[in-house]
Amino acid sequence: MSLMTTAARWRVPALLTTAVVAGAMLGVQPAQAARPGFRMPFLCGQTWQGNNWNGHSPAHAIDWNHYDANGSPDDLNRRTVASAAGTVLESYYSTTSGYGNTIVIGHGDGWRTRYAHLNSRAVAKGDTVKRGDVIGRVGATSAKYDLSPHLHYEQIHDGSVVVAVVQGVTWSDGLKRNQTSTNGC
Repeated sequence: MSLMTTAARWRVPALLTTAVVAGAMLGVQPAQAARPGFRMPFLCGQTWQGNNWNGHSPAHAIDWNHYDANGSPDDLNRRTVASAAGTVLESYYSTTSGYGNTIVIGHGDGWRTRYAHLNSRAVAKGDTVKRGDVIGRVGATSAKYDLSPHLHYEQIHDGSVVVAVVQGVTWSDGLKRNQTSTNGC
C-alpha cells in the first residue's frame, strides 16, 4: 500500500475525531435521536385540555381531559390513538404504579410513549401500530388512586420522561392549555 493511500485512509477518521473533540470543548452535544413527529393521542379535530401541573408524577407527563359544549367533562370511553407509529412494548394492568390499564409503544431510537388510566386496552404486547390507530379508551383505572377520567400521557427517551412536544407544541412544566388533534387528518 502506498504512503498516499495510507494517508488518505486515515484522513476522514482524523477529521471526525477532531470535530468531536472541538465540539466537546465548545460544549456542543451530539444530536439527540430524532424525536418522532408525535401527534395528539386523539381523533382528528377533537380539542382536549392538557395539563402537566407542577408536582405531577412523573414530571413532564400530561393529563388530558375532554369537555362537551357545556363545559362538562366527557372523557370516559373516548378513543385513544397512537401518537406515532411503533410496536407495543407493554399492555397491562398495573397494581403497583397507580397507572391502571397502561400501554407503552416503542417508536425507535430510544423513544416511547405511555398511555395510562385507560378504561380498556385494544392492543397487546408485540402489536404493530400506525399513528392514529385506536389503542384503547380513556378511563380512570388505578389500583392506588381514586381518579376522575383522563388520559395520562408521557413521552420517554432512553428511559426518562422528557418534556413532551405534541404537534410542534412544547409542553413546558406547569402548562395548561387546549389543543386540537391533527392525528389522522
